[in-house]
Amino acid sequence: MKIALIGYGKMGKMIEQIAIDRGHEIVSIIDIDNQQDFDSPEFASADVAIEFTAPQAAYGNYLKAWSKGVKVVSGSTGWMKEHGDEVRKACSEDGKTLFWASNFSIGVAIFSAVNRYLAKIMNQFPQYDVEMEETHHVHKLDHPSGTAITLAEEIVENIDRKEAWKEDTTDKQYLRVDHIRRGEVPGIHTIRYDSDADLITITHDAHSRKGFALGAVLAAEYTREHQGLLTISDMFKF
Repeated sequence: MKIALIGYGKMGKMIEQIAIDRGHEIVSIIDIDNQQDFDSPEFASADVAIEFTAPQAAYGNYLKAWSKGVKVVSGSTGWMKEHGDEVRKACSEDGKTLFWASNFSIGVAIFSAVNRYLAKIMNQFPQYDVEMEETHHVHKLDHPSGTAITLAEEIVENIDRKEAWKEDTTDKQYLRVDHIRRGEVPGIHTIRYDSDADLITITHDAHSRKGFALGAVLAAEYTREHQGLLTISDMFKF
C-alpha cells in the first residue's frame, strides 16, 4: 500500500517505521515547511494519508487530501466541534473517506469496550458516583484529551444520572473530567466509581506511542478497502 504522511513529528516518524516494517511504501511526507507537496504527483499516488497534526490544521488537511482523491486516517483532535458537520456531510454525501479516532491504540479500544460495559452495569447502582482523570505530556495543547471525551460520552450515554460531562465541576448531575499535564507521559486514562463502601477503578496507561502508531497503520490498511466516515468500532467489533 502507498501511504502519505501528513505531520512528521514523533508520531509521524513512528508510523513511518511501522508502516515500512509491515511492507508499505511511504510515497510522500508533508510537514509545515513543504505544504506545496499536497499538489505533487507523489502525494496523489497515495492510497491513504495518515494525518497527525494540530487541531487548527486538521480539517484543512482533510480537504487538501480529498481534493487529490486520497483517503485520510486522522488522529488529530480538537476540530470536531467546529467542522464535524462538514466532515460528516463530505463522507456521507460527497464520497469522501475519513477514518478518525481520538486514540488508535488497540488497548484503548479494548478499554473503551470495558468502559461501556461497566457503565451499563453501574447505571443500576446509584450509590456509586463516577469521575474521570486523564494525564498527558506537557506538549498536548487540548484538554480534556480526545480519548477522555470519547470515554466520557460513552459513560454519559449509559448512565442515566449523568446529564453530560464537564471539567472542574462539583455538580453531581455532570460527569467530572479532570486533566493533568506533566513530563512526557504518553497517556493515562482513569475512571473511578466511588461509594461509601468501596472504590472501583479502571485505568489504561500507555507505555509509549508505539501502540497508537501501530493502530494508525492498521486503520490505514482497513481504510484502503472501505469508504465513508470510519471509526475504531468499525475496525474492531467488540
